This record gives sequence, structure tokens and C-alpha cells, in this order.
Amino acid sequence: MVREAEAFAERMAQRRSVRDFSAEPIPAGLLEAAIRAASTAPSGANVQPWRFVVLSDPERKRRLREAAEAEEHAFYERRASQEWLDAISGLGTDWRKPFLETAPAVIVVFEVHHGPHSPKPYYVKESVGIAVGLLITALHHAGLVTLTHTPSPMRFLNEVCERPPEERPYVVMPVGYPAQDARVPDLARKPLDEVMIRW
Repeated sequence: MVREAEAFAERMAQRRSVRDFSAEPIPAGLLEAAIRAASTAPSGANVQPWRFVVLSDPERKRRLREAAEAEEHAFYERRASQEWLDAISGLGTDWRKPFLETAPAVIVVFEVHHGPHSPKPYYVKESVGIAVGLLITALHHAGLVTLTHTPSPMRFLNEVCERPPEERPYVVMPVGYPAQDARVPDLARKPLDEVMIRW
């Protein structure tokens, strides 16, 4: 069991957020299997307050990119604090989001709140966060790469994805294979003794 846990930890240590995607198509059924895995997440009162919207239509992805870049441009130019801009300066990111079109698929995850067709949920953010963690893990395990993108504000996603008001955008995840020339920052992860305390 320890060997399996260590092998899994080593595999997950290879995961990186990627912004440069290949146009190579994703095998049929792969995203469905990953979303099924994500849907096994625990949730408050087992309400399962999540919705996974998969965008692969080029026109829909173009609309997503245009709307996201408009919000991001305003954020970077007017709303972002200098502290935030300094914190991300080494990551090579800005308001331009070409990956929203170049990735073969984009998964938009929504929190499902109480509405005419949905029961009252409990611990929504926690539940959806756990499901997204499982989704990232499943996609990595399958050999795909992704990125967690959170434009601010995100309400435009309801229109692009045709979702009702009780569904609130949580995260945008382009998914696919890395481009041949994909580059990722050389980031160090904190050692175990900095993130774990045992009493």
C-alpha cells in the first residue's frame, strides 16, 4: 500500500498547469470517464451540486475566449492589485487567453445552487472544489494536461454555456495534450515538513 501511495504521489508530482495546447483530438469517452470520476466526490448531504459543461465547438470556444479576454483585460488594466501582478509576474500570463480556443476541449464547472430544478445544496464550494480536484487528477492520470482559469467576474459563462442563474461559474479548464513547444514555469513545491504537521 505504501509503495502504491508513493508511486501515485510521484505521478502527481509530474502534473503541471499548461497554457500551450496541441490541436490533437481527445479520444472519445475520455472526458466522460474523467467527469464520472470527478462526480464520485463527496458532497454536503450528497446533493452533488456540480455541473460540468464541455465545450468543443470552435464557435462556442471563440465566444468564450472573446468574453474571457474582455474581462481579463479590464482586470489586468484596472482591477488587479500591484501585489497580485507582482506575484504572477514569473508565470508568463496576462489577459490574452488563446488556450481557450486552441485546446480541443474546455470544461466549465458550475456550482449548482437552489433553483426550480435543483434541491438546496450544502457546502457547495467545498463539494465542488473536491470534485474539481478529482477531475484534475483523473485528467492527469489519463495523460492529458489542463489549466485552472478563473476570469473575474465569471457570470458571462452562464450566457456562453447557456446555463440558468442558479448555476454559478466556478472554474474554466482547457484540456488536451501539450503543444510540442509547450513551456511551463520551473516551480518548486513545498517540502512535506512545511505542509504537514503530525501530533
